[in-house]
Amino acid sequence: MILGRPPLPPHPLMLVTDRHRCPAGRSLASIVDHAVSGGVNLVQLREKDLDAAHLLRLARELMEALAGRALLLVNDRADVAVAAGAAGVHLGAASLPVPEARAVAGLRMLLGRSVHTLEEAQASEAEGADYLVVGSLFETASHPGMKPQGLGLARQVCETARVPVLGIGGITPERVPSCLAAGVSGVAVISALLAAQDPRDAACRFVEALRGQRG
Repeated sequence: MILGRPPLPPHPLMLVTDRHRCPAGRSLASIVDHAVSGGVNLVQLREKDLDAAHLLRLARELMEALAGRALLLVNDRADVAVAAGAAGVHLGAASLPVPEARAVAGLRMLLGRSVHTLEEAQASEAEGADYLVVGSLFETASHPGMKPQGLGLARQVCETARVPVLGIGGITPERVPSCLAAGVSGVAVISALLAAQDPRDAACRFVEALRGQRG
């Protein structure tokens, strides 16, 4: 770990944002606040339809809501992450390669990458990714019609990865034990937290599962 770069927290639980999935009358910042109170320790700001100015405004709003309790990662936009003072950048399949993103973000920021094959995972780690998110592991409303990769891919990636690996895609607290058995360090969640009636309680249930306190 580079001096000054924040480490990934233990039992990582990442909330990936999509403000369009928030229930009517509830702001994204409010839901994030409650989810972090329940144990979310990573928030990935992923709002693909926002321009840089609006994304920066939202990033600063979330930074204020987090108040240092969780790390904020900005999807794709290293420039926005730097301007907002976020902890890092999360790179998708069509994002900048890790070395080029590092040149923009600097050495003190976390860089993660979404991967969908073992080859992508190995290449991303070789380029310097600090963590990987593998999926989709199960069927998910976020990617309708996409065939899930299954836990087999997570197992393959975790067997060779030397950086933390998070699973994503259709993950519920009940599915967390099988994800952990496949070797992942934590999970990333969208709808199960954003659309929950009680985001704090939902996050608590994920944390309990990640810590092995649930069957």
